[in-house]
Amino acid sequence: MIGRVLVVVPTYNEVENLEPILERLHASVPGAHALVVDDGSPDGTGELAEKLAARDERVHVLRRSAKLGLGQAYVAGFRWARERGYDVLVEMDADGSHAPEQLPDLLAALGTADLVLGSRYVAGGAVTDWPVHRLLLSRAGNRFTRWALRLPLTDATGGFRAARAELIDRLPFDDVASQGYCFQVDWAWRAVRAGAVVAEVPITFTERAFGRSKMSGSIVREALVRVTVWGLQDRLADWLPCRVRRPVPARAGRRGAGHRE
Repeated sequence: MIGRVLVVVPTYNEVENLEPILERLHASVPGAHALVVDDGSPDGTGELAEKLAARDERVHVLRRSAKLGLGQAYVAGFRWARERGYDVLVEMDADGSHAPEQLPDLLAALGTADLVLGSRYVAGGAVTDWPVHRLLLSRAGNRFTRWALRLPLTDATGGFRAARAELIDRLPFDDVASQGYCFQVDWAWRAVRAGAVVAEVPITFTERAFGRSKMSGSIVREALVRVTVWGLQDRLADWLPCRVRRPVPARAGRRGAGHRE
């Protein structure tokens, strides 16, 4: 038994996608609860989420007054979940790019792992309906991240993942500054360095059917700059007399040897 599952779903202008994705989620994992973290969507996503929550006790809503970024949305969702005693926390996009039908695979893998990443690039994973330049950018970004941070992961930037609440409690999220998808790299790295057992399972990522992608040049630049700086700091710390590293829990391991694929 893995206990109570909460799926955190950040939203910004996802009014066309929200209800279908929640229906698919509950068809796939009927016992899962969902927390919609809406960043003041002007298209009515927050209002729709409130209506869905009124009809279904498994749906909850956390509304924020401004667009504060993906990273802070997840941190707020994690905090909300831990205050209410959920045992497993899941990240999932609202736009349908992550298939809820594959969530049981992630949850099953938690039987022997602390964190399970849905990977587009592990054997069996796939990406559909992406333009070539987007796929190349994603693959290059993951390769650079793997090298710069010495991460034994094929898809550190992916946003479909499940974690045991105990791991969330062990990691220091108070200093998270990453706003965009770089947050996914940030906390995967924290988990690996904390000695967590990290598994990757194959998923199929599908481009959204409705609305506009949140990917932008500023998000890409943030990830490139932060990963480069983190990697340099990590390598310099190997040579400096004062081995100062980014904050990690006391139980941190050197390079997360617990990773599994």
